Amino acid sequence: MAFFAANSTTANVSSSPEKDVEVVDPPPDAISSLSFCPVADFLAVGSWDNNVRIYEVGQNGQTQGKALYGHQAPVFSVCWNKEGNKVISGGGDNAARLFDVQTGQAQQVAQHDAPIKVVKWLETPQGSILATGSWDKTVKYWDMRTPNPVSTVQLPERCYTLDVSYPLMVVGTAERHVQIFNLTNPTTPYKTMISPLKWQTRVISCFPNSTGFAMGSVEGRVAIQYVDEKDSQNNFSFKCHRRDQTPTSKDQSLVFAVNDINFHPVHGTFSTCGSDGTINFWDKDSRTRLKTFDPCPGPVSSSAFSRNGLIFAYAISYDWSKGHSGNTPGHPNKVMLHPVKEDEVKKRVQKR
Repeated sequence: MAFFAANSTTANVSSSPEKDVEVVDPPPDAISSLSFCPVADFLAVGSWDNNVRIYEVGQNGQTQGKALYGHQAPVFSVCWNKEGNKVISGGGDNAARLFDVQTGQAQQVAQHDAPIKVVKWLETPQGSILATGSWDKTVKYWDMRTPNPVSTVQLPERCYTLDVSYPLMVVGTAERHVQIFNLTNPTTPYKTMISPLKWQTRVISCFPNSTGFAMGSVEGRVAIQYVDEKDSQNNFSFKCHRRDQTPTSKDQSLVFAVNDINFHPVHGTFSTCGSDGTINFWDKDSRTRLKTFDPCPGPVSSSAFSRNGLIFAYAISYDWSKGHSGNTPGHPNKVMLHPVKEDEVKKRVQKR
């Protein structure tokens, strides 16, 4: 366990990104993943500098670095356990690591044959399980009490994204495959489909009520998908994170990747963030955009709502949407905290 400098910062807070609160001592390299603790205002941040940082967020938005632990390659995903006393991370070293907040000790708890793209903590009637999705075309389930996976699921392609809202788990892979699991039968897909979006899947996020999921692509589109066929009439997709090249030309848009989607834990509305440096809040039921943030000074690579939905964290960082050649010097690496106002995330009354 390594502590940061014990300083903290407070800033005036408003709805524009440049006046949101900036987290102190951010990672020096691209930020890949953000995750809030489910029981307190602690934020875990994964980075391409091979480290996971944990910050404490005070009532006025002031932040303090509390802990840091490392992988042997870039970190791609971070999450917390239900009790909020352990952080799990996966990365390019093909390993998942568990950090005990109380003891300050980190240990390897999972292994794949290729980088681990996503880690998710599952709370099942049988107990707590870690799910890891990898570029080796598998999802593995791990019981922390044993060194080997409980079971392994073969995927049709490399895992790019995975999300869970028990009993629903949805995996998005290369070549636009989507596999939907009912975790009461975790080793066999409940349904397999090809993404309704024409381009590569970037992110999938499950509805809090487990009835469906939202997915975003590299081509600035989001699809809303319900699991049950009886709800399929509610499926739809829409364009976002695009910018007209000229005010008069609607046919020549600049198209940006949708990097992250997060559902609000109270209202069930959701956020999208993208390579264009913008953040949007949406209501899927009324099919309405609730709020747009002014563009940030760089791509928004990751985001997360706090446990009560009162804080929205977002990372301004290179998102690798333009590959290695796009990683030029001078990209900002910032984690920002936005105090969420209810009218920004509350559902709109549907018109009859």
